[in-house]
Amino acid sequence: MTVTVEEDARWMRHALALAETSLYLTAPNPRVGCVIVRDDKILGQGATQEVGGPHAEVVALRDAQAKGNDIRGAVVYVTLEPCSHHGRTPPCVDALLAAKVGRVVIALCDPNPLVGGRGIARLREAGIAVTIGVCAEEALALNVGFVSRMTRGQPWVWMKAGVSLDGHTALLGGESQWITGPLARADGHHWRARSCVVLTGIGTVRADNPQLNVREVETPRQPIRALIDARFEVNEDIRLFDGGKVLLFVCRIDEEKAARLAERNVEVIVMPSTPAGVDLPSVLRWLAAHEVNEVHVEAGARLSGALLEAGCIDELLVYMAPLLLGKGRGMAEMPSVAKLDAAERFEFVEALPVGTDMRLRLRHPGHWAELAQAVGKIAQNHIAH
Repeated sequence: MTVTVEEDARWMRHALALAETSLYLTAPNPRVGCVIVRDDKILGQGATQEVGGPHAEVVALRDAQAKGNDIRGAVVYVTLEPCSHHGRTPPCVDALLAAKVGRVVIALCDPNPLVGGRGIARLREAGIAVTIGVCAEEALALNVGFVSRMTRGQPWVWMKAGVSLDGHTALLGGESQWITGPLARADGHHWRARSCVVLTGIGTVRADNPQLNVREVETPRQPIRALIDARFEVNEDIRLFDGGKVLLFVCRIDEEKAARLAERNVEVIVMPSTPAGVDLPSVLRWLAAHEVNEVHVEAGARLSGALLEAGCIDELLVYMAPLLLGKGRGMAEMPSVAKLDAAERFEFVEALPVGTDMRLRLRHPGHWAELAQAVGKIAQNHIAH
């Protein structure tokens, strides 16, 4: 039976939907979905589980077995190239080879240097047909942080802000609760939940004493909270230090204070400094080295501006409320540009009503293109074979 391009895309979107069910679960592993099909019928399906648990392919194979379905010669749709190395679990390629599947359709090549096309090569060496690149862009969006960590050595970072129509995040006096409505705030917690780290600055902690945990959506894990505090001046009684894991990035150390905070699950990390404070690109490299895929920034104008100016922001997540505040506090403190063509530009990828507000998502086109080119290069090396 000949399978059309449209049918491949339809089943791959089903696999992507399965992968999305593990959005809050798999970090630092990628979110992967797998569906096994024959004659337009699902034989087995599944998504990657928590770290140390089975990957999507194994979940789908077990599902098919539990249902008594023979999958020999069937088509496997998987959103990321099956792993070919021993990590926390055995290679998924081995499981597919043992099952004697007939064809494997892959959305995205794995950017992990330990895989990087080796899974595809092993499948083909065994005589299994492999198709690459079906719904690749959607698959990249789902695992943008994992791909960023593997190819750029830094996590994918989005900056969240709630603003008025005239671009203010607070009144001049500092009042900001609440510019956006309850549905927008709940939606923001979804983005916290899918991240590995929620990052803020000492200014926000002083002004709002936030918790920065996930409360508005159900999640099997809480992201790590992180605080930028160059001078290590943070009050030890803030709500952020509630027993959950917190990373505290400083430029100078107070050993006694750090020891007290360590007892409350706060890790103090001394980073290189710049005239403006903590060297922010160094923070991102440290996070990537510690298996952080995605960072959700909720910070004041000073840190937000510094991150933007340093080129650390990959995506903007802006909730715009139908309010006009007149004079107020802006989203980010940045130096002015002399000409419009010198401005840092982002591209709209989504505009979605959320309650009475509008959620705008924008990507940095250069950062996105860098990731797409990296995984595309792996794909091109194997499409030609």
